[in-house]
Amino acid sequence: MYEPEVNKTKDKILIVEDEEAIRDMLGYALMKEGFSCEEATDVDQARVTIESNRPSLILLDWMLPGMSGIDYARRLRSVPETRDIPIIMLTAKGEEADKIKALDTGADDYITKPFSTKELIARVKAVLRRYSGVDDSGVIEVNGLLLDPNTYRVTADAHNIEISPTEFKLLHFFITHPERVYSRSQLLDHVWGENVYVEERTVDVHIRRLRKTLEPFNFDKYIQTVRSVGYRFSAR
Repeated sequence: MYEPEVNKTKDKILIVEDEEAIRDMLGYALMKEGFSCEEATDVDQARVTIESNRPSLILLDWMLPGMSGIDYARRLRSVPETRDIPIIMLTAKGEEADKIKALDTGADDYITKPFSTKELIARVKAVLRRYSGVDDSGVIEVNGLLLDPNTYRVTADAHNIEISPTEFKLLHFFITHPERVYSRSQLLDHVWGENVYVEERTVDVHIRRLRKTLEPFNFDKYIQTVRSVGYRFSAR
C-alpha cells in the first residue's frame, strides 16, 4: 500500500483510521522514516490485516465506525495472539480522564489530534524501543512469581498471568531493582526511556493496572507506594 522510499525497516505499522486524509498523512510520515505500513478504515479490516500480516505497532483511532478504538484495544489486549502488539491511541479527546481511559484499556501511548508528524514519529520509535528493551538474561523468580524475558510470560504459583508488555517491563524493572525507591520521573526514564512524550501520570495508571493483575495471587503488596516519593518493589 505504501512503499517506503528509504531505509526500509522490519517494523510494520498498522494505521486504523477512518479519515483518508489522516491515513495518507500518517502513511507518508512513516514511509519517510523507513517503516512499512498497512491501513484499515475500521475494526473488521484491522482484524483481517492482523491475521494475515502481524504488525509491529498499531496506530488506533478512538472514534471508528462500528466498534470504537477503545473497545478494540481492550479486545486486542484480551487475546493471547495480539496482547503484546504495541498500541498508540489517536484521538481528538484531550481531557486527562480520556487519556487515563485509553491507558486503562491497554494502550501504550496516547496522541491528541492535531499533532505534528515529528511528535508521532518520536512516539512510535519510543514505544518500539520500549518493547524491544527487555533483556533475555533468563527467568527471574521471587517467592513463586516468575518472569521469563524471552517469552514475556509471567506465572504466579504456577498460574499463568495475563499481562501487557508495558506492565511486564515495569514489573521486570522492579524485580531486578528491589527495595530501592524510584520516583515517577525515574521510572519513566528507566522503563519508558528518556526523551519520550509520556506524562508522569502514566506511571500511576500502569502501577494500578499491574497491582490489579497481581492482586488475585497476593503479589500486589510487593509494589509499594512511598508517599511523596514514588514506588518500590519489596518482597519483605
